[in-house]
Amino acid sequence: MTDAGWGGGAYGGAPYGGSPYGGPPGWGGWVPAPKPGVIPLAPLRLADLLGGAFTTMGRYWKQLIGMAAALYGGAALLMVAAVAVAYSAVADHLERVASLSYEEEAASSDVVPLVVSGAALLLLGIVTMAIVSGLMYAAVPAVLQEAVLGRPVSFGTVWRRAWSRVTPVIGTLVLTALIAVVPIVLLMVTFFAVIISAITLDGGGGTAVAMGLGVLGVLLTAPLAAWLWIKFCLAPTVVVFEGQGPIAALRRSSQLVRGDWWRIFGITLLAGAMAAAGGYIIQMPFSILGMFPGMIGTSSMGDDPSTAAVVVAVSGYLVAILLGQLVSQVISTTFPQLVIGLLYVDRRIRTENLGPVLAEAAAVPPADAPPYGGAHQ
Repeated sequence: MTDAGWGGGAYGGAPYGGSPYGGPPGWGGWVPAPKPGVIPLAPLRLADLLGGAFTTMGRYWKQLIGMAAALYGGAALLMVAAVAVAYSAVADHLERVASLSYEEEAASSDVVPLVVSGAALLLLGIVTMAIVSGLMYAAVPAVLQEAVLGRPVSFGTVWRRAWSRVTPVIGTLVLTALIAVVPIVLLMVTFFAVIISAITLDGGGGTAVAMGLGVLGVLLTAPLAAWLWIKFCLAPTVVVFEGQGPIAALRRSSQLVRGDWWRIFGITLLAGAMAAAGGYIIQMPFSILGMFPGMIGTSSMGDDPSTAAVVVAVSGYLVAILLGQLVSQVISTTFPQLVIGLLYVDRRIRTENLGPVLAEAAAVPPADAPPYGGAHQ
C-alpha cells in the first residue's frame, strides 16, 4: 500500500483513510474480523499486538534484521575505521600523555590534537547514529504497512521507502527528544546552580537542601517528560504511513493517543522491557567469550606495556562486546517499533474505522511488489 492509502484518498474517503461506509469504529459484534496479515483487522488486544510484532519479525526477518544489521554494522565499521584513522594521527601525542607521571602536566601541543580528534569522532558518531536511527524508524513502519495486509515486500522497496522519509523522521525524532528532554535539562541546570550556590554560601547544609530540591524536581518533571514522550511516540510511524511532516506528525500522534495514554504507556513500557531483556540475554554470551582472549592477551604483556600493546591485547574483548551490542541493538530497536506501529494501526481502527478500509486494500497488490500471495522476500 502506498502512503496515500494510509493517509487518505486511495482506500478511504474519510479523513486519514477512515471508512467511507459509516457505522461504529471497528468490527464489533459477532462478525469475525478478517486477518489478511499479521493482525486481525479489529481493535487489538495485548496478545494481538505482541503476537503481531513477533509474527512480523518472523515473516519479514530478512527485511527487518537485514536492514538493522546492515545499518548498525555499517555504522560500527565506519566508527572503527574512524577511530583507527584518528589513532594513527594522534598516536604519538597519546603515547606522550599516557607516559606522564601524576605530577607532570601534559603540553598543549599534545592535548589539543587529542581533544580535536575526540570531538571529531563524537560529531561523526552523532551524525551517523542520527541517520541510522532515522532509517530504522522509517524502515520498520515501511515493512509493517505490508505485513498488516499480508503482502510481500522486497528489501529494495523497504530501503527506498525508508530513504525517502528519513529526513522528516529524523526531524520528528529530534523534536520529540527536545520536547521530552527539556524539562530534565532545565532540572539539571537548576540543580547544579543550586549546588554551586549552596556550597559557596553555607557548605554542607546548603548541599543537602540542593539535593532535596533536585529530588523534588525529578519527581515533578519526570512524569511530564514521560507524558510528552508517549503523547508523541506515534509520530515517526505517522511520517511513514501518512507522509506527514514532523510538526504535523506530532499533532497527529497527539490526536491518536488522546484518551488511551495509559494503555499505550503500559504496552510501550512492556515492549521496551521485553526488548531490553532479550538484548541483555543475547549480549551475555558475547561478553563471556570476549573475556578469554582479553585475559590471555593481558597476561602476556610486560610490566610497562605501551598504549598500542594494551589496545591489541583487549581487541578481542572489544570485538566481542561490539558484536553483542550490535545484535542487542537490532532487537531493542526493531521489536518496540513494531509494537508502536501496531498501536498506531489499532488506534485508527478504534477511532476511524480503518478495519474495512484495510480489508479492501489487502486485495489490491502494490505496484512495486509481486502479486498478492507470493513468497516473502
